[in-house]
Amino acid sequence: MVDRNWRSGTGEIDLVACSGSTVVFCEIKTRASDRFGPPEAAVGRTKQRRLRLLAAEWLSLHDRHGSVRFDVAAITGVHIEVFEAAF
Repeated sequence: MVDRNWRSGTGEIDLVACSGSTVVFCEIKTRASDRFGPPEAAVGRTKQRRLRLLAAEWLSLHDRHGSVRFDVAAITGVHIEVFEAAF
C-alpha cells in the first residue's frame, strides 16, 4: 500500500497501491447486504470520472509515471470481491 484515504479538494481516493510498476487506484464500496444491489454498482460514470481526475492529481503530486489501473473492492457483509481493471 502506498496511500490510503488520500484527500484533495476534488474528493478522496480510498487506496493507492503498486503492482509491479503499475500504480493501482482502488475504490472500496461496502454494503451490509445486496438488497439494494451489489456495492460495485455504485461506481458509475460520474464516480469513475472523479476517480480519474483524482488519480491524475495524485500522480502529479507524487511525481509518478507509467501504467495505471483502477480496481473496485466490493464488500458485502463478510464477502470481499476485487474487480481488477474495473474501468
